[in-house]
Amino acid sequence: MRAVVCKEFGPLDGLEVVDLDDPPLLIGHVRLRVLASGVNYVDGLLVQGRYQIKPVVPFVPGMEVVGEIVEVAGDVDAKILGARVLANLGFGGYATHAVARADRLVALPESMTTGQAASFLQSYLTGWFAFVQRLGDDPANAAANADRWLLVLGAGGGVGLAAVDIGVALGYRVIAAASSADKRQLALDRGAVHAVDVSLGDDAVKEAAKDLSGGGIDVLYDPVGGSLGEVCLRALREDGNYLVIGFVGGIPKLPANQILLRNRRVTGVDWGAWATRNPEANTAMLREVIGLIGEGRLSPVEPAVYPLSRAADALADLDARRVAGKVILLPD
Repeated sequence: MRAVVCKEFGPLDGLEVVDLDDPPLLIGHVRLRVLASGVNYVDGLLVQGRYQIKPVVPFVPGMEVVGEIVEVAGDVDAKILGARVLANLGFGGYATHAVARADRLVALPESMTTGQAASFLQSYLTGWFAFVQRLGDDPANAAANADRWLLVLGAGGGVGLAAVDIGVALGYRVIAAASSADKRQLALDRGAVHAVDVSLGDDAVKEAAKDLSGGGIDVLYDPVGGSLGEVCLRALREDGNYLVIGFVGGIPKLPANQILLRNRRVTGVDWGAWATRNPEANTAMLREVIGLIGEGRLSPVEPAVYPLSRAADALADLDARRVAGKVILLPD
């Protein structure tokens, strides 16, 4: 098989596409012909050694793939041969073939494209975990959020755009903050009622959010951090909740007095660590989200497409925020 290999932590252009032996087919596993590999911002951090988790090098990046089952272990029902499935691998996704546990595979609805399926997992499960598990929203009672305002920072990226889609499905009135017109339009197409240009400055985003929401937002969804997150904390109204998702723009220095004022809350969201500790619950959550996509209640965007040989370029474009939405790799 061909695979993208990180031989040592460092610049993204150090990634190499090489020929490797196919991994062994273990008991309880299946072999997949990879149809598409999801690309996530965190993959680039891992390659550069900038993430809190440091995999043993060399390693093949890539967490999620959509693949066709081409071989099954002796204890796995051969009837699933040929099925198109989603697999959450942890590592090993940037390749033409992969081995995955049969009991963790998720069947895909016909209405879901391969591109959508390969690119939604990290962003949508982060968002679902944030709102449903951490914040306690009830997916069956979206009317409870009818008068509640949600500000999503980084709304044109994959994580932020998923939060817009989920927020709308959960009944929020969503304000999307993004850096370019095409990214803001993507958020509006997903149901945001307003879009704010972050290039106008941190204070302008905060004031716009307060004005548009009639005095203050109820929830801040922040995968950006940095000074923007710190300033937008001040846009929260009484008992508002700041969901800490990530730090693309740096770790914000949240002023404790602004948390105390108006009884604001700050909630950490680490879906990846939770999923590792709770694999069965995570698989159930994944199937719930895919069911909502199949019903049309959630609608992931079609991703930008790069060939496997340009994995480094895909990661660099994500890192520089040159991509609106999500990215996948296709075997070439």
